[in-house]
Amino acid sequence: MKASYKSSGVNITEGDKFVKAIAPLVKSTFTKGVTQGIGNFGSFFQIDFKKYKSPVLVSSVDGVGTKLKLVALLNKYDTIGEDLVNHCVNDIAVCGAVPQFFLDYYATGKLKSKTAQEVVKGLIRGCKTNGCALIGGETAEMPGVYHGDDFDLAGSITGVVEKSKIVNKKNVKRGDVLIGIASSGLHTNGYSLVRKIFDTKQKLNKRYSGLKKTLGLELLNTHRSYLELIQSSLKKFKVKSISHITGGGIEGNTKRVVPKDLKVKIDYDSWERPAIFDIIQVKGNVDEKDMRKTFNLGIGLVFIVSPKDVLAFRKFLKQKKETFYIIGNIQ
Repeated sequence: MKASYKSSGVNITEGDKFVKAIAPLVKSTFTKGVTQGIGNFGSFFQIDFKKYKSPVLVSSVDGVGTKLKLVALLNKYDTIGEDLVNHCVNDIAVCGAVPQFFLDYYATGKLKSKTAQEVVKGLIRGCKTNGCALIGGETAEMPGVYHGDDFDLAGSITGVVEKSKIVNKKNVKRGDVLIGIASSGLHTNGYSLVRKIFDTKQKLNKRYSGLKKTLGLELLNTHRSYLELIQSSLKKFKVKSISHITGGGIEGNTKRVVPKDLKVKIDYDSWERPAIFDIIQVKGNVDEKDMRKTFNLGIGLVFIVSPKDVLAFRKFLKQKKETFYIIGNIQ
């Protein structure tokens, strides 16, 4: 038998079919900054720097962790791409940046065009929501590395911010107040622990008191984007610092945006945790210390503001119909 690339597990024809199918979808995200179409070896984007005095590019790269395994187990692939985009958007948004373009990396053992298209639909929805162009990506078929329905998804984002408007920790002072904004669930962190506790499809399809959906679907809630909220707040207030709550929990992530000589004091009794976190803790017998280090516990974003701005900031958040809590301060 003659050896061929296809016999080794790589189907170029299926890859071409996939690219042809997603091309018009990807083009629907193109903004005026996109200067080339799909298919070149590099992607081209022209940023309008005229409206900036001293523009600074802000970039980030990330993945969605083992939430991918739940997606495959539940055979629901249309939201994970949006998770990825929103996660990356938030990471640069907390620096004050506005996203410009996004690149994705999708790797699998055996490319299934229909499944991959569902993943891309999520990417496209996320990019459109955040005004961000999906200008390129890589699809890799790697038999022997990924098995069964295994796949990986990662992405990189680039945004721009005026240098004088970069949000950083230098302005944070003792006494500043922490205002937590509600998350939409686990976002994209803590899924390795969750999968250890709920290790079968039967457990994931169970309904629990306090949840509007089955446990599995609740766990797939989309990681929300805070871009609009952040940009609106920066236009109205001198926000001291902003923390995106990802791996490491509320305290671990907020410490990153506070000077080393100051401490973050969190009052974990200042808000009611969404039911999903109580279910995880009880069913898995998870220690409170691990819960705080692993999950966002219902707080997806933290604003650090001056005490004198708290009243006005609360009013602003109410007008935005946000669920928020005063969760601590800087000491």
